[in-house]
Amino acid sequence: MPHVSIVIRSYNEAEHIGKLMRGIASQGFSDHEVILVDSGSTDETVAIAEAHGARIVHIEKSEFSFGRALNIGCAAAKGEILLFASAHVYPLRTDWLEHMVAPFARDGVELVYGRQVGNDVTKFSEHQVFESWFPARSVPRQAGYFCNNANCAIRRSSWENRRYDETLTGLEDLAWAKLAQQQGGQIAYVADAVIAHVHDESWGRVRNRYRREAIALKRIEPSIRVGFLDFLRLTTSNVAADLRSARARRQLKQEWASILLFRFNQFYGTWRGHADSAPIDSALRERFYYPAAEPQHHHPHAHKDGSVAALERSIQYD
Repeated sequence: MPHVSIVIRSYNEAEHIGKLMRGIASQGFSDHEVILVDSGSTDETVAIAEAHGARIVHIEKSEFSFGRALNIGCAAAKGEILLFASAHVYPLRTDWLEHMVAPFARDGVELVYGRQVGNDVTKFSEHQVFESWFPARSVPRQAGYFCNNANCAIRRSSWENRRYDETLTGLEDLAWAKLAQQQGGQIAYVADAVIAHVHDESWGRVRNRYRREAIALKRIEPSIRVGFLDFLRLTTSNVAADLRSARARRQLKQEWASILLFRFNQFYGTWRGHADSAPIDSALRERFYYPAAEPQHHHPHAHKDGSVAALERSIQYD
């Protein structure tokens, strides 16, 4: 029985999956298996993963939700620890798995998540998000329930008692973590378990990502609401902070437009999601999970970075 089962959700990730699989193969910790939960890829994603030894589990596009894909992958897994990685991440250290697994030696730890950084295609403001929510210092016992399933691990026994919510449009990791913490479980953040998370989205996809996460956040934290004035305030304050940072790094000339567009679409999507009251129909599901092909190759179906969940802190501290 493998000690660790690495569960990866995918859809048309041929551009990235090979780099992740090679990174997994380079790990010093070798007691693991890889399970790819694929929801109908039409490119070489499945073939590449199989060539690297992954076991493939299929899910119909019509059945997909983030929580359902995870539950299907976890049910197929054999490991004592279930580790989740987005298909478009890759480890930056050969001891990534060791650091992810180590905190589970302590009784009470139910969830561990690691650091995320961008790469050379990551937008400036997205780098700022990563730096803010995934700092360089570890937190052995975290007070809040923020986490992220792009680089996260839980005990199999915990999942058997508490499965992921299959009805949420995103943030299923936060919903799970919140309940686990309320029931006495501990969350650990490990800065040395670092991966690069490749984001190369159009502005429409950025907007949709934050919109669907805001819809989920309304259910996880019903007391949080983002109105139009919040949209204006959050956009203005975050643009100003990013512009100051870009100026300090002598990147203002090349980054100012990207900063304006990212933060506008981030918080416009958030506001739209909080304003949505109609049920999620099939057309909107398709838009959220399987948008039309664009020049960017990153597909947001497998991505869920939890940034809207961080909005709770943004509202309190910005």
